[in-house]
Amino acid sequence: MIPRIKPTSDPAGRIDLWPNQEEKLEVIHSADAFEMIQSHLSSVLGDGPAVGPLSSIVQIGKIKLGKLYAASAMYGYFLRRVDQRYQLERTMNTLPKRPEKTRERFEEPSPPYPLWDPDSLIRIQPEEYDPDEYAIQRNEDESSSYGLRSYVTYLDSDTLQRYATIRSKEAMTLIEKQTQALFGRPDIRILEDGKLDTSNDEVLSLSLSGLAMLVLEAVAFGSFLWDSESYVESKYHFLKA
Repeated sequence: MIPRIKPTSDPAGRIDLWPNQEEKLEVIHSADAFEMIQSHLSSVLGDGPAVGPLSSIVQIGKIKLGKLYAASAMYGYFLRRVDQRYQLERTMNTLPKRPEKTRERFEEPSPPYPLWDPDSLIRIQPEEYDPDEYAIQRNEDESSSYGLRSYVTYLDSDTLQRYATIRSKEAMTLIEKQTQALFGRPDIRILEDGKLDTSNDEVLSLSLSGLAMLVLEAVAFGSFLWDSESYVESKYHFLKA
């Protein structure tokens, strides 16, 4: 895993001197889930030629980077959870009927947690809608298979909210501890107007590829956290119904 973020002797001030393990972090997800992770990465890194090569150096505040890591871990937790249900329903051929249109979804865990940054809300883009293709699929099979991204947009708000919520206090604590193990405790204070004073925040330099790996590790951490929590629950039943 990525070691604790600390001052570096690199002349450019880069902190991402860790080994590249993107391939290992990619293969732990299903193809459907990784497609959504790629969309998440695009929202973080930007998309298109204007972004520049992955070797490009970016600067970002440590607090913001820590929030991004925590948000991505929560996204990985949610993604593993919803992907398991999707794969089960697809295998059993019980996927809901495909609606005529999909829409973008913006979801936020409830209740809000201290590390959750509203600027890091996960945007789930719908699959491109082709009326002609949809008509063909509908005639062939009302419950024909479709992608995980579309499946998420078809879920009702209550179900999606439940899936986006961390189930246990222990899991949330682990995300906070993992984030603080990497970035330390943030040096912030609350101003009189309720805003956070981040004037003492440290600016970090890292490459786009290093940022991508940081996000991929966070998503993997959240995915494994869901698996571990589910395993413990199967033995000890510590979650409330």
